[in-house]
Amino acid sequence: MRMTAIRCSVTVGLAGTLALIAATSPAAWLSSDSVTLGAAVQLTGSLANTGRYYRDGYQFTVDKINEKGGITVGGKTYKLALKLLDSKSDPKLGPRLHERLVAKDKVDFLLGSFSSNEVLAGSSVAEKYQVPMVQAGGASSRIFSRGYKYVFGTLPAAEDYFRSTIEMLQQLAPRAKTVGLVSGDDAFDLSLSTGTSALAKDAGLEVVLDQQYSERIPNFYNILTLIKSKAPDVLLWSGHEAGAISFIRESKGRNIQPNLLASFTVGVPTAGFRATLGKAANYAFGMTPWLPSARLKDRWFGDASQFASAYEQKFRYAPDYHAAAAAAAVQTYVMAIDAAGTLDPKKVRDAIAQLDFESAYGRVHFGENGQIVLPQTVIQIQDDRVIEVFTDKFVNQPLYPVPAWDKRS
Repeated sequence: MRMTAIRCSVTVGLAGTLALIAATSPAAWLSSDSVTLGAAVQLTGSLANTGRYYRDGYQFTVDKINEKGGITVGGKTYKLALKLLDSKSDPKLGPRLHERLVAKDKVDFLLGSFSSNEVLAGSSVAEKYQVPMVQAGGASSRIFSRGYKYVFGTLPAAEDYFRSTIEMLQQLAPRAKTVGLVSGDDAFDLSLSTGTSALAKDAGLEVVLDQQYSERIPNFYNILTLIKSKAPDVLLWSGHEAGAISFIRESKGRNIQPNLLASFTVGVPTAGFRATLGKAANYAFGMTPWLPSARLKDRWFGDASQFASAYEQKFRYAPDYHAAAAAAAVQTYVMAIDAAGTLDPKKVRDAIAQLDFESAYGRVHFGENGQIVLPQTVIQIQDDRVIEVFTDKFVNQPLYPVPAWDKRS
């Protein structure tokens, strides 16, 4: 029989004190008053700035669900518990940490970390032990093309990230004719580059540059030289936030700017991106599957606007789509357990596959491969503010064409 969960706390580098819950036997829920969700998250290292959205998004949602009464199964009430391990932004640690969570700590279900590379590693452990993983940080098609049955994702497919941007381009004047692609070398970026190249060609755009850089040691000097020589009308950039900031700074330093538009997969929705770059962030385009709109209703938070307000009040920084996707992952388990009427992993997995519910993140429904389908909204930083620009139509007027660095006021 399982011992009662023991609460303890640890300090993990810059992450601060986190509540950890220890578990013991495989069917822990039979003799416990808690259901434990486990995850390996970037609490320290190069991806910690984004990892905090998952740390805080998971904890925030767990606390809210417990505040609302937890989970009731078969007439018994359970509280959610969260166990987080620090992956230190190192994908090589992923398999070992997930093995520990499942085989040693005996968590009931798995959440995920940021970055497709880390999710790829951890999801193999979930499939091996047939423990459901609902992860909010991996969008690469490689995660979902392996025929796995126990892995689900709340981020839309990497290949579609720039679809709405390219659709918008076809309606702007002057019309873009050439595009340059710059992407990192992790699983997400590889999937995105392949998919975006196909989308661009289908739209009649000529791909004049398709260049990768090392995520581990990003160096943009040669890439910027190529951009200057190829002079694409549009630049579509993919990578992590720190890389995007460096790229923009180096572009400004060398006065290199695409003729019409530059769009980034990360950073643009976040306050930290704008604070770090200052006025240099203006005119940048990006995309997001989520904005804190009051139209997104939620069983626990009321709506997305209320979720964002309460989140910022608690953590002193605004959430972006990573935090909202993390919240949806936790909520997915509650909805699935309620539908299954049990905590049996296989039955909960089957219930996840059939879910269809509205949340502060949007509609949560997984395709046959386990990945959510959500459209991307094009956004732009205008006068230091994030403005919603385009969905399947224009919502607000974009600042376009984008002026060169030396022409900006």
